Amino acid sequence: MLLCAGVAVADKQQTKAADMKQLQQMMKKQIGLMKPELQKRVKALSPKTKKMLLSIYAQHSRHSDKVTLRQVMHEVLSDYQSMAAGIMTDNAEQATDSARRLANHRIPRGGLLPYMSLEMINDDSLAALDGFNASVEGTAKRLADAAEQGDMGKAASYMDDITGGCVGCHAMFRGIPGQSDLLR
Repeated sequence: MLLCAGVAVADKQQTKAADMKQLQQMMKKQIGLMKPELQKRVKALSPKTKKMLLSIYAQHSRHSDKVTLRQVMHEVLSDYQSMAAGIMTDNAEQATDSARRLANHRIPRGGLLPYMSLEMINDDSLAALDGFNASVEGTAKRLADAAEQGDMGKAASYMDDITGGCVGCHAMFRGIPGQSDLLR
């Protein structure tokens, strides 16, 4: 029995190490798409901030080489509206599926950082992303769980937190929404 548990733990650790290596390769690819001035800022980030960014990216299984942040946000808006419609029409499956899609939104070409102003690419500013991720994606997952259990009242109670997280995060990306002059 202990041998089986040890093998399972070792297998899980190998999988986690492989996943981390894949994430680091993805991040390296994203950095390669960035213009030199952005690359310099990203490389200057602390290990703590880089780890936080990897953690956020690890929560998303859909990464695009073509789609811009604006296009991703259009998808997120569609999922948000579908999630709300599912709640309002007591369609638990629609609310659940839409919330899970929102929580696992696509990561745009180059990642998130190219769509921010250069001045925002620092440890202090980027620290806010973790909280926004928790309030949007984390709360969307809780909404999905509540809807899946048929508790539409509880599911509806999460909408304010998701909306607040969206609005707060958008403030970090203002300028010409969805466009970046920091990508090659």
